[in-house]
Amino acid sequence: MPCSPVAVVTDSTAHLPPGVALKRGVQVVPLEVRLGGRIARDGVDITPAELVAALADRNLLVQTSRPAPASFAAVYRDLLDDGAEEIVSVHLSRELSGTWDAARAAAQEVAPDRIRVVDSRAIAMGLGFAVLSACDVADAGADGAEVEAAAVAVAARCRVLFGVQDLERLRRGGRIGTAAALVGSALAVKPLLHLSGGRIAPLEKVRTTSRATERLVTLAAESGGAGTRLAVHHLGAEDRALDVAGRLRERVPDAAEVHVSEVGAVIGAHVGPGLIGAVVVPPAP
Repeated sequence: MPCSPVAVVTDSTAHLPPGVALKRGVQVVPLEVRLGGRIARDGVDITPAELVAALADRNLLVQTSRPAPASFAAVYRDLLDDGAEEIVSVHLSRELSGTWDAARAAAQEVAPDRIRVVDSRAIAMGLGFAVLSACDVADAGADGAEVEAAAVAVAARCRVLFGVQDLERLRRGGRIGTAAALVGSALAVKPLLHLSGGRIAPLEKVRTTSRATERLVTLAAESGGAGTRLAVHHLGAEDRALDVAGRLRERVPDAAEVHVSEVGAVIGAHVGPGLIGAVVVPPAP
């Protein structure tokens, strides 16, 4: 049985810390990644190391896809059958994926009056922190509207910053404009990116990877303060991620938490090896 009247659902791009989804009772619907003829569920059937190896194979086509509405419908029905009164389903930005649309279609089919589908306009732990806040409010006995509002409030405050080694994957996947990708290539810069209005947008241009790391730390630290929740993500760059996390702990000593995790196959397929990102959620004013 759900531990509260409102059940919380999300998708695999939230990258919740290991074991947290199970502990908090969050149902996670995986997106899919296609490696040639193989179809794998994000966070279930494929590891980040397997993805990195696949991306290194120039003859292997790597693609991603949203969950089918039927996948969400099955989860929603199970939760309602198990006693949930309402469901709040929180997902990555609909500007980046059709996942929100699939969840919305499933909610309309199953119980539109009992299921709220939230576009976080974020990704990774920007989404994850919104989900965890939704759980906190749900566990306190709040209704669906209050749980939804908690998720929306946290997602609205979050800042998602990241740098990649190559913008070409984001361009091919339609996640960043051709002009921005060409600037990065032509000038041999290491652009810092961020989410703006749920879309990926250029933020700053720097010349070296080390400088990009320094700016990422500075921008993340300046966005935070006492009680800030922080997460550092990477793909195949654990040492750099741990370095960034260490610097953030020094720069924001009163942070509520600092998580470090490697992104899964779906996000990784679009950003490529060498990703370093930071998610910052300052406390409510």
